[in-house]
Amino acid sequence: MAVNLSFNQNLLPVAGIRLATLNAGIRYKGRDDLLVIELAEGSSCAAVFTRNAFCAAPVTVSRSHLASANPRYLLVNAGNANAGTGEPGLAAAKACCVALAEAGRCEPEQILPFSTGVIGQQLPVEKVVAALPNALANLKEDNWLAAAKAIMTTDTIGKAMSKQITVGGQQVTITGIAKGAGMIHPNMATMLSYIATDAQVDPNLLQSILNEVVEETFNCITIDGDTSTNDSLVLAATGQSGAVIDASNCADFQQAVQEVCMYLAQAIVRDGEGATKFISIIVEGAKDRAEARVIGNTVALSPLVKTAMFASDPNWGRILAAVGRSQIDQLDVNAVTLWLGDTLLIEKGQPVSSYREELGQVEMKRDEINVRIQMGRGSASATTWTCDFSYDYVKINAEYRS
Repeated sequence: MAVNLSFNQNLLPVAGIRLATLNAGIRYKGRDDLLVIELAEGSSCAAVFTRNAFCAAPVTVSRSHLASANPRYLLVNAGNANAGTGEPGLAAAKACCVALAEAGRCEPEQILPFSTGVIGQQLPVEKVVAALPNALANLKEDNWLAAAKAIMTTDTIGKAMSKQITVGGQQVTITGIAKGAGMIHPNMATMLSYIATDAQVDPNLLQSILNEVVEETFNCITIDGDTSTNDSLVLAATGQSGAVIDASNCADFQQAVQEVCMYLAQAIVRDGEGATKFISIIVEGAKDRAEARVIGNTVALSPLVKTAMFASDPNWGRILAAVGRSQIDQLDVNAVTLWLGDTLLIEKGQPVSSYREELGQVEMKRDEINVRIQMGRGSASATTWTCDFSYDYVKINAEYRS
């Protein structure tokens, strides 16, 4: 079960966006595994993709298409990653684009394909193509809930959020969905996510906003340290509300987009494979933000820290060991102070006399745990969100292809 997370049912339609889901039989039985998102003509799009060099075929195609045309459709399948599939995989992704373009009366370059699922298996193009006519016939503005479910793989719950703000007297809606539970690590962060707004935003400004927001949200989460082959996040702006976002008024809009992305990013961690704890690693007093991120990631990625969290074992030595190996130049261990929740464990490198094991046990038994590390090196800070490693994490991944 996800940690303190429920499926958000209060999703708002976005003018200029229609969605349809279908069971194409790609991998799963009894559930939808194909999503088509239609964008109103003239919509602008921004996107970020995986930095994994072994990226999936749809990532390669989407990058190319986004650089050459304004997208009209996003095509997403679950159950098959179309990664590690070589030239046939690229041909398959392009064939799906051609088929949807013909049915949707647009150019193939206006289709952005996305896939998630098992790596190394060829995409069953014929199943995707056969499902497209029915998908186009069932496009609806209020299909966001079904969309959130259709893109799931090992997720136990759909991840979705809506937010509304007022810009220049016009109401602006932002709705987003995401999937992800394993292969999650900063470097764009591993997942698929689709966010849309009815505001009008220049593509360059939209991309700038997305880049900044991702650094504060999706790039601050990690579950297992594995950067996927298929990471993709799209932010689309249809311009249907009449609200125009520009450099002079984009602050509130960017904050709203960041709130949606923060919810979705943290929802991925809360639904981490086998997760029982939601953990915030808060690093303070670093020389700069990059250093704080390195320290936070090192602690968050430590299998020994994560398994101790699962066991509710206040073995704080594992945290200090992770800090010590975080490859920070001239680290002064006598400047480090450590808290578990509100319980002070280490002050300037020394165990505090007031600490007792039972105090740490109380903090570790919580399902949401804050680890705060004061480095005493400067004024920069950063937070990394992660989860524990349980028996179920091994089971889920050991049985993933069975």
